[in-house]
Amino acid sequence: MIHLTIEELLENNRSWVAEKLTSEPDYFNQLAAEQKPPYLYVGCSDSRMPLTLYTKTEPGEIFVHRNIANQVSLTDINFLSVLDYAISHLRVQHIIVCGHYGCGGIQAALEGSTTGLVDNWVNPIRELYLQKKLEIDSLSTREERINRLAELNVIAQVKNLYQTSILRKCLREGNAPQIHGWVLNLKTGLIKDMQLKTSEWEWLKPKFQ
Repeated sequence: MIHLTIEELLENNRSWVAEKLTSEPDYFNQLAAEQKPPYLYVGCSDSRMPLTLYTKTEPGEIFVHRNIANQVSLTDINFLSVLDYAISHLRVQHIIVCGHYGCGGIQAALEGSTTGLVDNWVNPIRELYLQKKLEIDSLSTREERINRLAELNVIAQVKNLYQTSILRKCLREGNAPQIHGWVLNLKTGLIKDMQLKTSEWEWLKPKFQ
């Protein structure tokens, strides 16, 4: 793969701006005015994972939080701040947790191949593997095991969303966004909707007010 230089990146930016202004002269004025995205995307930091490309969306349509292996960490102030802002101020209508097949973070958790901070970060995925060990180990290939853990990880992170005080407050008030779990197949470019029945986790909201 040929990598562009910094100068080429900047030239590409100027070229893109010129193309936009030719087709839509007021594009950047409108873009700069405000953002009201209907979606919050929680995805993996993998460089192959810019969801806007796969969904043909424009700047301003998706609010984004990304980290290694698309974790919804209940102790990550960065993530919780993004979630709170997306719900309280942007009033997003959908939250998408999107993992991908062939994820390096998933592989590292499954095979114990990391050290340092990354090893600490993927430890919840390792715990998930231990919970689902019989199912995952029964799969015949390494690729199948990694990909199934990627799917299970998305399910776990969606469940974690329902354990945040931010989303529980929305559930209590009856204005919670819809939650979706997706997995992207980098070999095909297609997104798999996990079709999660999230109602089973809504018991986490307070039953009495």
